[in-house]
Amino acid sequence: MNTRKREQIDGLFNIIFKSTGLITIALLAGIFIMLFSNSILFFLKVSPIDFFTGSQWDPETHYSIVPLLVSSLLVALGSMIIAVPLGIFTAAYLSELAPKKVQMFLKPIIEMLAAIPSVAIGFLGIVLVGPGLSYVFGIQNGLNALNGSILLAVMALPTIVTISEDAINAVPQSHREASLALGANKWETLFKVTIPAALPGLIAAVMLGLGRALGETMTVLMATGNAAAMPKGFLDSVRTITATIAIEMGEVPYQTTHYFALFAIAALLFLITLAVNFAGEFFANRLRKFHV
Repeated sequence: MNTRKREQIDGLFNIIFKSTGLITIALLAGIFIMLFSNSILFFLKVSPIDFFTGSQWDPETHYSIVPLLVSSLLVALGSMIIAVPLGIFTAAYLSELAPKKVQMFLKPIIEMLAAIPSVAIGFLGIVLVGPGLSYVFGIQNGLNALNGSILLAVMALPTIVTISEDAINAVPQSHREASLALGANKWETLFKVTIPAALPGLIAAVMLGLGRALGETMTVLMATGNAAAMPKGFLDSVRTITATIAIEMGEVPYQTTHYFALFAIAALLFLITLAVNFAGEFFANRLRKFHV
């Protein structure tokens, strides 16, 4: 292949890749414009103060995002309390302590969790986790925030484990050798050297896992009880922002206040998820710069 033809092929692929990147940006900008233009129409009819300070979501009379936002954050926080230590310790075990055969067995199983449909996990929440919570805590209904947190923790685990393992593996071997040479054992090296050195990547894993939990719809729709009221704890039924959009968007009359309200809560969820993803990307870049 002569030089001229190679340059033509390189130029063609350069145009293709640049075009796909621009299309992606255009799609993201289109979603942003659609959400916020409809949100503006909502705030022309409903006071932003009532929207952000009220305590009730009732499409007939009140449009307050507070109970939905608190429910979403409660479920996401609960999932991170479960998934973060479990995910990071699993990644540390796979990276630092597990024999090769155990790694080859466990890693595909963990990665396969990401392939399980969310509706299947939600179904397990209804028939297995919910009744178990009812029995353990002596409550009538196990479809609550704790149920959703447990299920979302399972769904976030593959992301947290995979990225955490990459971050731990990226720590130079010289750090471990220096720690062992100074008399530290494997456990001291892991907790005082390896994990602190991998911290930017671990934070990125947590942020991306949190984004996964915040954006999930079907699982929380099936397993949290869908009560659009201010929750008092993890044993209360809740309704998240994503579940509200999924339930109400299919039946809402077109271009009504209720219709525009769903765009407003979707826009806020978009901003929250975007902020979480940007934070994860920031810490991931810190990790790359640290190891360059």
